[in-house]
Amino acid sequence: MDTTTAPVKPAAGERGPSRAIALLSIGHAVDDLYQGAVPALIPFFTAARHWDYATASWITVAATVLSAVVQPLFGLLTDRRSAPWLVPAGMGLAGVGVGLSGLSTSYVVTLIAVALSGLGVAAYHPESARLARVAARGSHVSMSWFSLGGNIGFAFGPVLVAAVLGTLGVSGTAPLAVPALLWAVVTFASGRRLQRAHAAARPAGAVQAPPRNDWAGFARLSVPVVARSIVTASFGTFLALFVERRLGAGTATGETALVVFYGVGAAGTLLGGRLAGRYGRIATVRAAYVASVVCVAGVWLVPGPAVFAAIAAASVALYVPFSIHVTLGQDYLPGRVGTASGVTLGLAVSIGGLVAPVVGTVADHAGLTAAIACLTSMPVLSALVGLTMKEPVPPAGDAG
Repeated sequence: MDTTTAPVKPAAGERGPSRAIALLSIGHAVDDLYQGAVPALIPFFTAARHWDYATASWITVAATVLSAVVQPLFGLLTDRRSAPWLVPAGMGLAGVGVGLSGLSTSYVVTLIAVALSGLGVAAYHPESARLARVAARGSHVSMSWFSLGGNIGFAFGPVLVAAVLGTLGVSGTAPLAVPALLWAVVTFASGRRLQRAHAAARPAGAVQAPPRNDWAGFARLSVPVVARSIVTASFGTFLALFVERRLGAGTATGETALVVFYGVGAAGTLLGGRLAGRYGRIATVRAAYVASVVCVAGVWLVPGPAVFAAIAAASVALYVPFSIHVTLGQDYLPGRVGTASGVTLGLAVSIGGLVAPVVGTVADHAGLTAAIACLTSMPVLSALVGLTMKEPVPPAGDAG
């Protein structure tokens, strides 16, 4: 029974991702494409089926609530034993759920299909993050490549949805499942390579003392992780509609706003890994938390087309901490890497999605601008909690 993943010193002079990291990063992109696809589906479903804001927001809940419930269970499972089969299986289910979402006009059927996609995402993240930690060999830059894959998937989710549904209509979601099914086959065929990466976590011939888990530090980290996810999930649900109404434009303009948000966020994730390597993880996330207060406020304060610049700035500030949160969580809980990964990569995102109906209700009663303005409180909370955070004590000389 494998209960821990030993930290490994960073590889000297590492310039890019290893083959294992590249494989996992592409898979992360494919898997998280479906998290980006769900909010991109909402404007199409809303226009075709005449939903109000609160009704539309429950689609986001359907994608996240099941994930929120089962994510810790998958984390506990992968803490007890290696389960690399969850990586292709989860990815495939994520794609199938989205592919089924538009085939029926029934609101309940759409909710169930999207919920299945959320279940697949929950199954994918803990084990893939564990394998990425091993393959990264302690490098923040390599872990940022893995996280970057997920952000690229988010960015291309709206692009794929716009291309497919713009051509086939809201009932043409089935082709959206193709990338997941294809890459799930590739990942399954590469299972031996992933298993070798997992086995490399265990030093040969050495019996190590059980690592010390810093649950208090992890609890502090979880606050800004959840606060960030509330903003990003709410932006994912309502940003397209907000920009459409702010600029008096159509669906294409709203989808462009999502592409900017997720696309620039992908670059911000990679930047975060480099900044953490140079200035330290805690200093980097603290600076990002403070910057996000100003940048998120700018989204609802900046008038006209300049809103796209504000969205880009907010995206950088929100996504710089993304991969750093993952490595901090794993180092706070070195004996529960699957659980830590499930929270920082999965559960926190799910919790953010659960708040979307609250934001939708505010939008229905006070307008979208007021709803977006309320989100500024989340970066403020992150900045305050960030002042209390400390670097995890490396259990085995894991360099930052």
